[in-house]
Amino acid sequence: MAKEMAMVRALKMIFLLTFVLWLWLWIMLPTKLYKNTWTPKLKMELNSTYFREQGTNLLLFSFPIMFMAVLGCFYLHLQKNSSEDSKPFSTQRSRGDSFLKRPILAMNPLGIVNTLEIGFAAAFVILLIWSLGNYLYVSFGNLHMHGAGEKIWEAKFRSVSLRLGYIGHICWAFLFFPVTRGSSLLPLIGLTSESTIKYHIWLGHISNLLFALHTVGFIIYWGITDQMALLKEWSEVYVSNVAGLIAMAIATVIWVTSFRSIRQKMFEVFFYSHHLYTLYTVFYLIHVGAAYVCMILPGMFLFAIDRFLRFLQSQWHVSLVSARHLPCGVVELNLLKSPELSYSPTSVMFLNVPSISKLQWHPFTITSNSKLEPDIVSVVSKVGGSWTSKLHQQLSSSLDHLQVSVEGPYGPASTHFLRHESLLLISGGSGITPFISIIREIMIVRSTKPDCHVPQVRLICAFKNSMDLTMLDLLLPVSSTQTEISNVPLQIEAYITREEEPPQTNEENLVNTIWFKPNPLDSPVSEALGPNHWLLLGAVISSSFVMFLILLGIITRYYIYPIERNGDAVYNYTYKVLWDMFLALACICISSSLVLVWQRKTYVSNKRVQVLSVQSPKASPGSWIYGGERELESSPYQSLVQATNIHYGSRPDLKKILLDCKGSDIGVLVSGPTRLRHDVAKICSTACGDNLKFHALSFTW
Repeated sequence: MAKEMAMVRALKMIFLLTFVLWLWLWIMLPTKLYKNTWTPKLKMELNSTYFREQGTNLLLFSFPIMFMAVLGCFYLHLQKNSSEDSKPFSTQRSRGDSFLKRPILAMNPLGIVNTLEIGFAAAFVILLIWSLGNYLYVSFGNLHMHGAGEKIWEAKFRSVSLRLGYIGHICWAFLFFPVTRGSSLLPLIGLTSESTIKYHIWLGHISNLLFALHTVGFIIYWGITDQMALLKEWSEVYVSNVAGLIAMAIATVIWVTSFRSIRQKMFEVFFYSHHLYTLYTVFYLIHVGAAYVCMILPGMFLFAIDRFLRFLQSQWHVSLVSARHLPCGVVELNLLKSPELSYSPTSVMFLNVPSISKLQWHPFTITSNSKLEPDIVSVVSKVGGSWTSKLHQQLSSSLDHLQVSVEGPYGPASTHFLRHESLLLISGGSGITPFISIIREIMIVRSTKPDCHVPQVRLICAFKNSMDLTMLDLLLPVSSTQTEISNVPLQIEAYITREEEPPQTNEENLVNTIWFKPNPLDSPVSEALGPNHWLLLGAVISSSFVMFLILLGIITRYYIYPIERNGDAVYNYTYKVLWDMFLALACICISSSLVLVWQRKTYVSNKRVQVLSVQSPKASPGSWIYGGERELESSPYQSLVQATNIHYGSRPDLKKILLDCKGSDIGVLVSGPTRLRHDVAKICSTACGDNLKFHALSFTW
């Protein structure tokens, strides 16, 4: 155990040093020292006949990130197998950690931003300003006049336009990391793809703005220097201007449709237009050239690996066991899963239903617990658009089988929120779904480790009407017959905002569970690479990248170099980039497929997990509002009802609730509409003490 922990710390230190070195290279890249002193030496040493002009950037900018990605896989594997999570949860939190994660801003389009994020964002902006300033300083000191009669101000204008493109290229070096769902880099710094989507949005806006200025600047320059013919030039020996214009046209479509107002009102327009990123990437890479491709290669390479593995996983149809219908219009989907599949609370899984749309994938928050329910993984859906409406229609029909494919699960690497002394969970409507998995995690910890610390939990949930109270049913898993929720230190404050008093009705069978027939062709939900996911992902990353380097070296040395050897001819500029893209994708597909086939043969057993159908309960935690004094039929439901206080015709006073929190270490988790999350974040940032640690969760259903 001590040896493993020492290795984990060593890997983390190596990762940190490598990352600092990589950032330092980006800082030095635009300087005069790098251009005039380092570049000639690096070209002489690294630009061999095997890699030509790509050698330097492959070593300095591609290799460090790929090395960190492989290192991260080993680190996460060791962390997963260590017994660290078996230790009692520590409630000690540093004051510095609380300050760094305290929300500072809560506004659209930035979202909720804490002190640490402000610091990193400021550092990144400083890097962009530093790079632009140094590029212009070096350029203005040695201006190249393009064409006879060109004026100095025109040459400087051209230089500024060109360097704005260089700065946008820096954004592309980071752009794909946040959208790599199975990333081995993000968990190392305590992040997930879901929590970093806002960084992708920021980088996308900045890069598109810089590229737009770059494009408009060159069009103006060509106009004032009578060189508009260059606008339609596709050079064989240098940058293709046509490819750049096509890339910018596609980027504009993606950019415009990604603005919040359009994304919310016309999601499908945003969804389908965003998939133009493949064409955008192809023309962008052709425009910048092979040497510059190697500077931003790691992010795209790791994203392509993740995307291909997700594609392979999505080809398996999974078994939908049951659908638990609640009277509030919510449906809990229970899917068969492999017992080896484990995930953390608040994880997310993407679902595709081919009978509705073969292309659309929708994220759903997982409400089940992999320890409490080893054979079932559950997600919750509520009608919120055309896709979910069609899903509910199909589930309400007389279907005995529904074909479903999944990607994921994806989630945090640890249950850090359980280390707090107490938890204050604030939700609005369907935002309660992430908290269901948290409470179930506490249930399993309390039942399996009675002496282990678990936090006191206070759940503040707001609903529109009394019917929505039946969402509290989801706290009790349908597949578990022995749920000791009475052992959980739980207090629920439910607010009904649109009703002044309980409805005077009496209904039975509030909860209806439909069981589906198993299909022998369906598979349980499992990770694409199986139980040793991180080790095999490291194998895929390392083998595919090494294979890429070997094949690129062979093609360059024995096909491209003989053409360029004497300097009389230049191999087509575009073809070099196409070779890079083809070889990278081919190596990723080959390596991923081979590892996946080997894993399936090694780990997949013919033994099928049997799930027994149980009788759906006739009462629910919300049932007492309909049945008066009727006694509930099971002790878990009784415990849940006793833990719940209902407030009709009112909204929670968030400021008072937060200010009244007592204790030295309270985790505040909020999930729900954007306005609710922003309101809580603002209160925590201005009126609350250091004892509150704020976490905003993005719920999906």
